[in-house]
Amino acid sequence: MINTLKQLFGFGPKTDYADLVKQGAIILDVRSKGEYAGGHISSSINIPVDTLSKNLAKLKDKNQTIITCCASGMRSASAKNILKSNGYSQVYNGGGWSSLRNKIGS
Repeated sequence: MINTLKQLFGFGPKTDYADLVKQGAIILDVRSKGEYAGGHISSSINIPVDTLSKNLAKLKDKNQTIITCCASGMRSASAKNILKSNGYSQVYNGGGWSSLRNKIGS
């Protein structure tokens, strides 16, 4: 219970997003096409969260590490839940794309 609360409030172990990317993680930007066109992480792929369920075939390997991102972290949290509920095992919510970009140094 305590560990769950710590992770919920950001006091748990920190995720090393840069290391995940170096190991081949996919960055999935779930903002709209227009938002994505206005700026994004260069290696990311864009599948808006409202079309994610219909586009899961684009993410073929369910064991591939996937880092979701959006503008603030809300849609990327929803995307993480969609992926997890569809059998994707290694999914991380990277939060806002610009913050994630700084964390991975891209």
